[in-house]
Amino acid sequence: MARWGSVALGVLLAGTVLPAAAQDRTDDNAVTQAEDGFGFSVGRESLGIYSAGNARGFSPTAAGNVRIEGLYFDPAIGLSSIIEDSTSIRVGLSAQGYPFTAPSGIVDQVLRRPDAKAGASILINGDSYGSYGIEIDGSLPLSKTLSLGYGVTGGRTAYPDGTDNWNHGQGLILRWRPAPGVEIMPFWTLYNDYNDEAGPFYVPAGNYLPPQPPRHQFDGPGWADFRFIGTNQGVLASYAPSKDWLVRLGAFRSVFDQRTSFANLLLGLQPDGTADRLIIADPRAKNVSLSGELRVTRSFVDGPRLHVLHLSLRERDARKPFGGSDEVDLGPARIGVPVVSPEPAFVFSQPSLDRVRQTTLGVAYDGRWKDVGEVSVSVSRAAYRKTTDLPGVPPIVSRSNPWLYNGTAAGYLSKAISVYAGYARGLEESGIAPPNAANRNQPLPAILTEQKDAGLRWNVTGNVKLIAGVFDLSKPYFGYNAASVYTQIGTIRSRGAEFSVSGNITKRLNVVAGGFFLDARVVRDPTALGNIGPRPAALPGHLINLNLNWRTPFVDGLSLDTSIVQRDRVPSTTDNLVSLPPRATVSLGGRYRFKLMDKSATFRLQMGNVFDNRGFNIAGPGIYGANNGRFITGYLAIDV
Repeated sequence: MARWGSVALGVLLAGTVLPAAAQDRTDDNAVTQAEDGFGFSVGRESLGIYSAGNARGFSPTAAGNVRIEGLYFDPAIGLSSIIEDSTSIRVGLSAQGYPFTAPSGIVDQVLRRPDAKAGASILINGDSYGSYGIEIDGSLPLSKTLSLGYGVTGGRTAYPDGTDNWNHGQGLILRWRPAPGVEIMPFWTLYNDYNDEAGPFYVPAGNYLPPQPPRHQFDGPGWADFRFIGTNQGVLASYAPSKDWLVRLGAFRSVFDQRTSFANLLLGLQPDGTADRLIIADPRAKNVSLSGELRVTRSFVDGPRLHVLHLSLRERDARKPFGGSDEVDLGPARIGVPVVSPEPAFVFSQPSLDRVRQTTLGVAYDGRWKDVGEVSVSVSRAAYRKTTDLPGVPPIVSRSNPWLYNGTAAGYLSKAISVYAGYARGLEESGIAPPNAANRNQPLPAILTEQKDAGLRWNVTGNVKLIAGVFDLSKPYFGYNAASVYTQIGTIRSRGAEFSVSGNITKRLNVVAGGFFLDARVVRDPTALGNIGPRPAALPGHLINLNLNWRTPFVDGLSLDTSIVQRDRVPSTTDNLVSLPPRATVSLGGRYRFKLMDKSATFRLQMGNVFDNRGFNIAGPGIYGANNGRFITGYLAIDV
């Protein structure tokens, strides 16, 4: 019974992880800290086959599946690393135990809790592109029950296309424990971005990829700068009146205030690098999102069985302006030739406004039977209302009140092997239209999605874990219509398999590996026009990621690491007539942990893309940006 009591508390806190204190940045190491190979980041380190922007071929962030310690969060801008300890991508079995799972996976962020003792970390970073910066964060106890976490960052970030920016950020987080079982954590962060040039996007005139641009060279125009301010503020609170009850609240306000914004397009690009340069300027746009969740959890112990009930209320009120842009055609251009053109006087029209209000009430059950298995089910009802205000047109209102549900079951075949299966149906957002669309930046409609998955987990040894599974997802597919409006043109069905291997192969060698194999197909809408290929743009057929970390026996404190990523070819246009070729990248690095004036320190150095395999990324169907070539990055972290 005592054991089940501790397990019950763990289930009550599902979706939370005890994070590192604010002054131990020298321990950041994604390979040794990741639970699996699906996706994990800590500090300046990241790995995995999935990310916050791409999981199983879709974007969990765009879909609205971001959590802060398990509670619903709708970000207008991402959380700052000042208060964020780590981020994990939860799919399949790794999402087991998370109430109200979502078809596109979950992005779960863990906050960096202030410690009960004073301390700080200083991190100085730089890279071969010319980036440099400094980060300072720490903890300051104010009383026995109250601690303050703080942080500041500043520096210059340089990008592979030759653009750069100046930036600084600040953040505060309080941890107050006024009574046993009570914790209240308000936080605030701000990020400022200055002189951030709009890098070029390449739009070829025919069925071919762009010619490779010069390395780290920005052709201009220099006046086309982004300028924005992002803030996140909120509170996490929990109250556990007993080991069987837990009440949790998360309430957040996220703001992305984009003062100036530009799209730098090279249209009709020819194989010799000539094109027509079009600059699109946007009026000031302030995206504001209020979101949060109230969750009440009750557990019951029934002999070898544990039953947990969750009652959840989620709210969202998000406003996103779009449109009102002006543009200037700078005429003929050539890749690698600087632009000499004065800034015109842009005249903006009245922007449109997209507002979403959503209330979701749900109940979930999680049952665990010792040495037998576990089952989870949830049912929610969403009240969704979207209002679009267009200039000179009465508001366009759409409503939806769908039932959303999911269920998973896992069985323990032995102490080492378990199998699982699950189904989920969700209401998810679709992101925004790409920069070369006629409806550029317009929020796309919310969509109903569904997913089926199954797999197994095998504890190969005490330290090595294998997860393997299959999945089947369906959701609408967006592309360009005859008027270049980015809209729904069909449905994607993505069937695939994924795996993860993680753990200590030896006492000195850690491995985190993962991969997916995807068979994604498009079923076109009968009303869609144009040539639509059978495969969705921007989705590779497979991706493999291998990460190794070796603590050397010959130099105490020295570890060496490598990361290898290989992906299949990627259709880059809606008609599938152009594809990015397969790409493999290798990164090599090391870290040395030592004492600096009796303080813990870590020096980290890494060479990325060792073999200089550059290529392009896809910013939308038929529109490309430049990738990193070979580069070197490093930092020195000191805990004081």
